[in-house]
Amino acid sequence: MLEQQNGGLGRNRTTDTRIFSPLLYQLSYQAGKARNYTRNPGRLQEKFVPDYNSGLSTSLYRPPRLGALRRAMSLNVLTFGLNHQSAPVSVRERVAMPMELIKPALQGLRSAFGGAVKEAAILSTCNRTEVYCAAEPQVAGELPAWLADFHRLQPQVLDPHLYRHESDGAVRHAFRVASGLDSMVLGEPQILGQMKDAVRAADEAGSLGTLLHQLFQRTFAVAKEVRSQTAIGAHSVSMAAAAVRLAERVFGDLGQAHTLFIGAGEMIELCATHFAARRPRAMVVANRTLERAEQLAGRFAASTMKLTDLPERLAEFDVVVSCTASSLPILGLGMVERATRLRRHRPIVMVDLAVPRDIEPEVARLDDVYLYSVDDLGKLVQSGTDARRAAVVQAEAIIETRVQSFMHWMQSRALVPVIRDLHQAADALRAAELERARRLLARGESPEAVLEQLSHALTQKYLHGPLAALNHSEGEERQQLLGWLPRLFPSRDTRR
Repeated sequence: MLEQQNGGLGRNRTTDTRIFSPLLYQLSYQAGKARNYTRNPGRLQEKFVPDYNSGLSTSLYRPPRLGALRRAMSLNVLTFGLNHQSAPVSVRERVAMPMELIKPALQGLRSAFGGAVKEAAILSTCNRTEVYCAAEPQVAGELPAWLADFHRLQPQVLDPHLYRHESDGAVRHAFRVASGLDSMVLGEPQILGQMKDAVRAADEAGSLGTLLHQLFQRTFAVAKEVRSQTAIGAHSVSMAAAAVRLAERVFGDLGQAHTLFIGAGEMIELCATHFAARRPRAMVVANRTLERAEQLAGRFAASTMKLTDLPERLAEFDVVVSCTASSLPILGLGMVERATRLRRHRPIVMVDLAVPRDIEPEVARLDDVYLYSVDDLGKLVQSGTDARRAAVVQAEAIIETRVQSFMHWMQSRALVPVIRDLHQAADALRAAELERARRLLARGESPEAVLEQLSHALTQKYLHGPLAALNHSEGEERQQLLGWLPRLFPSRDTRR
């Protein structure tokens, strides 16, 4: 029948019906994927083989590349690490990474796992060290061991303190971190800037790709939305304010206190601002770079000193606040012990906001020293969170909506290779029939007849696959195909 209708336009009926329809592949794949599996050691791997021997040919069509689809869909968002809730400062300082270490760490991570880790970024602050990856799911369990090995630690040192999130859990975690919901100080804004610095470092290291770029851009947008539409940051007690409160517990009025700030970064600047409001008798800034110390001191009418002068001058100060990027302690037990003797055992408040710590923890054993770590301040700033519970509920609702939006984007992105291949396959069929029509026109065939037969041939070839799939199916498989047909071939009434 088909050969008679074509009137010599194409090959015989057997050849024409051997064209493999892209829609057949999609219909059969959806219907068969739930029942065709082979078990590999350790996991299930989907197996689907289209029936190429059922009178169909792939001479003009190659089915969508499932390998590309599976690779796109297997790429997952993973994050793991530890923070102030899961690990004490004594553990966090052992995996903290200064900015100059981030790039080699990212290179080492991707090198260690080859192509399994496509993209990566590392966020390391006083309160957390986290690794964000776009990677194949099977490496998720091996990533924590890499972190321990990179820092030359035994895995059991970190394992009790590590958390791991995958897929929507990882996305939700990133959104919560940037919005300040996971911070020691609920709603604090510094973490957003720190995350932006981490993304910039990953981009410079060449480890930021499409997936993580999109994740972090949406993360920043969510953080902005949370802060602008909720009161998450209202009435929060900052770490700097907490340091002032702790000093006031010991000295009461700070008007006669001599205060030393070690470092000149953002946290020290915040602390200096809060202490300056109490009008202490003297403020001094000590920093490795004297020029930076002078810039900060100029804002508060403070003086400066060299770090090398600390052993001789430490006894002058009633309050010491330290936050540097040093990998080794700046103030040791011996130095502080000598200072307390020179002070004739007058008390001294020492606030160590650095991770790794700037002040040896053994200093806390001295009777006249009140040493507070970043974790100690964290306990103080937790007060007052009850008043912000309503804001947290609002923020969580915003985050959940944006998580679902991002997951939808990921799923849509994974289908791009199949959609592209479907277009290419359909175009191959169109090109073949168009070339056949041109040859007929060149031989003098009626243009009207050629157009009629061209449209009929395209219709037959596109419908053959779905119809053949229905004819060869039965039972539950047929019901699944029947359920898919109205969505793949909407009727004219449905399109309206």
